[in-house]
Amino acid sequence: MALRLPLLLLLITAAAADALTPDGQALLAFKAAVVQDPTGALANWDATAVDPCAWNGVACSASSSASDATQTRRVVALSLPRKSLVAALPAAPLPSSLRHLNLRSNRLFGRVPGELLSGSPALQSLVLYGNELGGPLPEELGGLAFLQILDLSSNALNGSLPASILKCRRLRALALARNNLTGPLPDGFGTELAALERLDLSFNGFSGAVPEDIGNLSRLQGTVDLSHNHFSGRIPASLGRLPEKVYIDLTYNNLSGPIPQNGALENRGPTAFIGNPGLCGPPLKNPCSPNAMPSSNPSLPNDGDSYTPGAAGGGKGKGKGLGKIAVVAIVLSDVVGILIIALIFFYCYWRAVSSKDRKGLGAAAGSKGSRCGKDCGCFSRDESGTPSEHAEQYDLVALDQQLRFDLDELLKASAFVLGKSGIGIVYKVVLEDGLTMAVRRLGEGGLQRFKEFQTEVEAIGKVRHPNIVTLRAYYWSFDEKLLIYDYIPNGSLSAAIHGKPGTMTFTPLPWEARLKIMKGVAKGMSFLHEFSPKKYVHGDLRPNNVLLGTNMEPYISDFGLGRLANIAGASPIAQSDRVGLEKAQSQQSDASVSPLVSKGSCYQAPEALKTLKPSQKWDVYSYGVVLLEMITGRSPAVLLETMQMDLVQWVQFCIEDKKPSADVLDPFLARDSEREDEMIAVLKIALACVQANPERRPSLRHVAETLERLNGSS
Repeated sequence: MALRLPLLLLLITAAAADALTPDGQALLAFKAAVVQDPTGALANWDATAVDPCAWNGVACSASSSASDATQTRRVVALSLPRKSLVAALPAAPLPSSLRHLNLRSNRLFGRVPGELLSGSPALQSLVLYGNELGGPLPEELGGLAFLQILDLSSNALNGSLPASILKCRRLRALALARNNLTGPLPDGFGTELAALERLDLSFNGFSGAVPEDIGNLSRLQGTVDLSHNHFSGRIPASLGRLPEKVYIDLTYNNLSGPIPQNGALENRGPTAFIGNPGLCGPPLKNPCSPNAMPSSNPSLPNDGDSYTPGAAGGGKGKGKGLGKIAVVAIVLSDVVGILIIALIFFYCYWRAVSSKDRKGLGAAAGSKGSRCGKDCGCFSRDESGTPSEHAEQYDLVALDQQLRFDLDELLKASAFVLGKSGIGIVYKVVLEDGLTMAVRRLGEGGLQRFKEFQTEVEAIGKVRHPNIVTLRAYYWSFDEKLLIYDYIPNGSLSAAIHGKPGTMTFTPLPWEARLKIMKGVAKGMSFLHEFSPKKYVHGDLRPNNVLLGTNMEPYISDFGLGRLANIAGASPIAQSDRVGLEKAQSQQSDASVSPLVSKGSCYQAPEALKTLKPSQKWDVYSYGVVLLEMITGRSPAVLLETMQMDLVQWVQFCIEDKKPSADVLDPFLARDSEREDEMIAVLKIALACVQANPERRPSLRHVAETLERLNGSS
């Protein structure tokens, strides 16, 4: 009996060691490959646990019965996005029951092992976006018969797209953008993957012809992005069979020949085809040569054939030359033609000269004088450049395929001035059907840099986010440069904080609305910084450039405006000071504003005085000042007794002087005293954003995530 007791204890210990399910053991193999876990995401992944279903990021299927829970609960999802995990994916299978794997935005490196995928044949979504993975795509992808979502964007994957992927016939989303993938797409791409709803292959090195059978992908939605690759040859006409609402982006490839004008390709703007010097025909202004166009009349004679009028009639000798009557008729017709051209010449010249003094608000959107240049096209000064350089100058170019109006409708619309700044006038434009838009005029004259302007404005037009004002269209001519935006009805954040000019009273924003605006602006700026294609810098963030929607949702405006104004010749010199002073007219006059301090300069980061190139850290500083302005309700430039200082200095002065929080916060917020902890938390975020050392400022993505954790509803 004494000998059997130690044996029993040994058996119990062994049973405890083997208690973890096979799914849990497979996950521990993944944990063993993790080199760094700075956020502690895997801290509760305990080898002594009975099952892994309580571990962070792990989801299990429901049990069929309570008494049999351990045996029936299987791991079906592993989701650990944005945890800063540093790891090489292990060459070991994951749980065989796994359906969803999401490890996006970590620091995974090395290749994607085929063994990792082959052990999970039920996988439905594989999301490894935003890591540092390299090497070729594994052939084992073809074994995932149930795969519906494959997102491997923003890595360093190379090699070709394996033909085995065509076996994933249930695939609905294929996103491989921003890798180093090369070679042609496998044969049968559009036939075998007929369930695709999203396709993004941009920013790779794919080559060869665009597959003809892509036109079979009738379920595609949104943008089919094949841009920034090395696709060559002609655009297949079969692309026109795609749904008409699909936007096909073929920019920056090596495509050539005429652009088909059928179905989804018909009436598209030039923005989808730029960066392909070999393309010709509409909607581009580059006409196709006769050799590039398909022959439409095969009965025409060949170059070597002779053709004379006499030959057509079978006459003898009459085809050898022209008679005197024919020569005289030709000469007379030439003279008449020249006279007609001369009359048109003088008529158009008279129209152009007589219309110069008739420019009013209509000139801001292309008056009748400008329209003579459009309609007649004779000797308006708008034609001063070479035809190829400025052929596009009279088109209203839509950046949104759902745009419902053209230039003539815009010119006939009612317009009201919303405001002025150093870089143009902004109008509220109401069209005949009631649609309201905001139109910014960038001024007259300026440098003729249309191609540069076009590239810049179309890049801005692609930036779409719920908290960024959308640029819908643009217009360029020598006299006018117009930007057409969505109209945001509730004015600027500056007016919401300080009141509109000329109003005696106004209702300050409650804390709930302020927090909603703070979160929205942070999300929009975070998108510009980290998730937009070029990781942009705004460069001029301030309350006047934050507009408010019907439900007080914020929209960041004037993004990219300084650059466009510079190209258009609107001369946004010293924008941070000059524009700030001009826009200050729209703010409520405040006795605490120092006449010696520019409001515009208060939003500038200290390092902006030393370097001309804006950085994202500038935007972080400006956002911090906006937060302080919303928390305190004060102007960004204040006067404290006889000492002038900006708002940042004033808040820091109050903290150093150990002033009570009630002295810093907007007195109107006293009614929300139960939310004071949130206000203090936002104050700390603001102070972190306005640190003098730019390297110590947080990223706006981190700020947005921190604000989201506050209790206020967004």
